[in-house]
Amino acid sequence: MKKITPRAIATEADQARPDARRGRGALSDVGSRYDTLRRERQDDGWGVWDEVEPLKTVLHDDTTRSIIAWNKSPDIPFDRSINPYRGCEHGCVYCFARPSHAYLGFSPGLDFETQIMVKRNAASLLRQELASRSYRVATLSMGTNTDPYQPVERELGITRQIVEVLRETRHPLGIVTKNHLVTRDIDLFKDMARDGLVKIFLSVTTLDRQLARRMEPRTSTPPKRLEAIRMLADAGIPVGVMVAPIIPMLNDMEIEGILAEAHAAGAREAGYVMLRLPLELKELWREWLAEHYPDRAARVMKMIQEARGGKDYVPQFGNRMRGEGPYMELVAQRFMLATRKLGFNTSRLRLRSDLFQPPAKDARQGSLF
Repeated sequence: MKKITPRAIATEADQARPDARRGRGALSDVGSRYDTLRRERQDDGWGVWDEVEPLKTVLHDDTTRSIIAWNKSPDIPFDRSINPYRGCEHGCVYCFARPSHAYLGFSPGLDFETQIMVKRNAASLLRQELASRSYRVATLSMGTNTDPYQPVERELGITRQIVEVLRETRHPLGIVTKNHLVTRDIDLFKDMARDGLVKIFLSVTTLDRQLARRMEPRTSTPPKRLEAIRMLADAGIPVGVMVAPIIPMLNDMEIEGILAEAHAAGAREAGYVMLRLPLELKELWREWLAEHYPDRAARVMKMIQEARGGKDYVPQFGNRMRGEGPYMELVAQRFMLATRKLGFNTSRLRLRSDLFQPPAKDARQGSLF
């Protein structure tokens, strides 16, 4: 893996010029909490910027020695996950995972969506970990810190390799994605679904294509995500919808509409998450909001803070996903009424874990005997 030291290299993303960041979500390479220096681009007095090419996505090999990530958070219904990539080309400006890129020496801003770490040996590592005598089966989640079906997956197919291992071993799998590319693997999911081993959620933030293009520029369009729900449901694969994140005065008025469209497409489970602004994301979000919605930026932030005890974000377990206060109580009531009216969540599929078979030895690993 290419050695990276915190902010010791100047990436293309440092430029943050309007013509360079076309098709990206963040507006800048905001400094991380580990930076010792801060750089800002300024006009040199000539009144023009040098012309530059749009930012390109750069792939870096990730030489991690383990692939299953473990957590003990009481806010999420799983204790293990897999992220085939670190960073995400989708460029969702609100992504709570952006600050994790600072650990790699990258900015949570444009670097997060242009400097992508790739775990090319993920499937082989997964085989090794599932073969361990100490491994105990429970649902494995994908889409928790990066989208497993982001654009680079079309070329590399690492997520598909992982799903192939899980299908082979009859291991339960839950997926959350914003990309229509998930339908590519319907052949694998159909087999797993017959044994109650898979459930997929499409995250639908908005039905407004213009808002989606600004806020999550390289995701599938809202109609394509609804189409993905329909294709999965038609194939007999359990599918749900996540209305996430809910953002005051930007998409909160769409809750009922998103749920109605998703149910019509075949989704039968639904959930929602309030916008989260941890660490550097606070600055990135404010920057984006002021650029695209200056007329309501102050009001949006005021409502976010009212739901977060007067702060931009409170990382406390129990309410970090939903927030609190009158506004969030109203959101919760609206969501409950809409899901009940449409027939969502009448039952929640519990994936099976009793069919697991440890993987056969990967021939590529060779033998010591």
